[in-house]
Amino acid sequence: MARPVWTGSISFGLVNVPVKAYTAVRDHDVHFHQLEKRSGSRIRNRKVSEKSGKEVDSSAIEMGFEVSKGKYVTFSSEELDELRPASTRAIEVSDFVALADVDPIYYERTYWLGPDGDAGKQAYQLLLAAMEERERVAIGTVVMRNKQYLTAIRPLDGALAMSTMRFADEVVPRSEVDGVPNRRAKPDAKAMKLATQIVDSLAAEWDPKRYHDTYAEELKKRIKAKDRGKKVVEEQPPAETDADVLDLMEALEKSVQSAKGRRSAAKASPSGKKASKARKSA
Repeated sequence: MARPVWTGSISFGLVNVPVKAYTAVRDHDVHFHQLEKRSGSRIRNRKVSEKSGKEVDSSAIEMGFEVSKGKYVTFSSEELDELRPASTRAIEVSDFVALADVDPIYYERTYWLGPDGDAGKQAYQLLLAAMEERERVAIGTVVMRNKQYLTAIRPLDGALAMSTMRFADEVVPRSEVDGVPNRRAKPDAKAMKLATQIVDSLAAEWDPKRYHDTYAEELKKRIKAKDRGKKVVEEQPPAETDADVLDLMEALEKSVQSAKGRRSAAKASPSGKKASKARKSA
């Protein structure tokens, strides 16, 4: 059973909605340890003084910020603890903004919000229904684990979800990246027509279950095989040659034909026919 990572309330106007926050995402990264080849012993990272070369105990370490080359201002753990904001028990909603106006670049980590006890259920459902009706996102701030976050609370799959967000000065403007064009060039009309045909032929309903982390899946499969003593051999794909390089127009034309072929094959399959009938009846 999931345990809440934060308990508090959503405050908007004079209304208070008691809620609990639950982690809504999980990472499936595969974590490795470093081992010595010869003995198989774990490799440990130790805190060593750059000057003496000796290991330093944690109690003898302080935090330093480099203000200029080789010059630091230092802080003790106690000083940093005093500066950290205390965890809050309320998300103070300052604005309700249009859902479409919030670019995904600002979202960081998402949590499910559930009502805290029977007393909060009515207010929770009311806030959810009002936000769905107006297609609005509640923007506020919260402090969790001694860190202040900008947050967005939005309706998602029949419930409320809270996403921590990046502040405006944490997002790198496009103008600061030299490799990103500042002006839009008008594409060739024929190339544009072919490109839009490819887009249309690959158009689909959003279904996140269709997409998989194939790297992590293959890595886990290999770990199991190695654990059973099996040797894994994979055929390497042929290297690309100059003959494989196509110009833009040729690549677009071949992509259109390929996409049409895949779509025709999908419609011909039993599952494709079912999906087609479902779309017509919808």
